[in-house]
Amino acid sequence: MTEDGPAAGERAGGAGGAPPALVRLSPLLVNLFPGAAALLTIEGVGTVADLVAALDARHPGMAARICDESPAIRRHMNVFVDGARASLATPIRPGADIFILTAISGG
Repeated sequence: MTEDGPAAGERAGGAGGAPPALVRLSPLLVNLFPGAAALLTIEGVGTVADLVAALDARHPGMAARICDESPAIRRHMNVFVDGARASLATPIRPGADIFILTAISGG
């Protein structure tokens, strides 16, 4: 996982030849976790649950901000993989574009 975003040519293929997933984090998550970057790349995750675990390993406590106890993605968080709303079971393909955002709610 790279915190600074993709290096030159990195999206073309990671160590195994498959491009890493590009992850964009909510400004809320970036602000809550010092050292977290808004844009990062990650390899070797098969599902959104794997991605959340990898983020939590890097930034302890992040999984609790993204997921509830059931476990499921929290009501006021949204995860999108390649433009489609995702659950923890959603597969992540090599080169996927992932957004982890806070939901806008209220009235």
